[in-house]
Amino acid sequence: MSQFEIKILSFEHIQELPGSWTNVDYVNLLNAMDYDNPGEIKDAELKEMCMMSLTDYEPDESARIVLDYVIDGRLTEGQIENLSHEITTEKLWEEYPELSLHPDFFRATQLLYQAYNGKFPRGEAVHFQVEITGDISVFDQNPESALVRILAAGMSDRSLINRLFSGQLEGAPFKEAKDILWKMDKVSSEGNSVTFDIVSSAYWLDEIKYADTYQAEATADAADADTDEE
Repeated sequence: MSQFEIKILSFEHIQELPGSWTNVDYVNLLNAMDYDNPGEIKDAELKEMCMMSLTDYEPDESARIVLDYVIDGRLTEGQIENLSHEITTEKLWEEYPELSLHPDFFRATQLLYQAYNGKFPRGEAVHFQVEITGDISVFDQNPESALVRILAAGMSDRSLINRLFSGQLEGAPFKEAKDILWKMDKVSSEGNSVTFDIVSSAYWLDEIKYADTYQAEATADAADADTDEE
């Protein structure tokens, strides 16, 4: 178990995931809606045209088109059909049991929310940078596991992560960590300090905004950590 000093450098709420929709995506969606020659639309107008085309359909029909595109075969047609109704009122990026799909549900909902002027749930994600000082070799393998453990230490025992993943936080394999952290980029590393840029759901990590500076103990996953057990 290693000791760390943690400092939250910045924190903001965001309604869109950075780079989650590109012009290529808009063209692909327009093709899925049988729009004539979407490649001829000016780049600056693609998003608006895509959203206008979505609103030609009923909300659940548009949701099915968008979900079918972002999920890309990872769910059955029947599941997509059911979710196209649920997504109109439910925060699937928080409620769906398969965590790996949460960023895609958020991505789909953010576009539908904008297209329909708020008829879909309003998404809220968090974007922050954290500086961690200590034995940063803990991030050499499965860095997400160690990072989520460190972040959880800065939140109350009542936080969702601390309540739902107590065993994993103690060192059991934490495969869910990669799905809790939607984006994790190393900004800088110098000596025994490393800075990460992180995007996640407010559902998981909103409480870290109160942390400021704190200390924590953390380890890599038990299966990957070098232990000296006797």
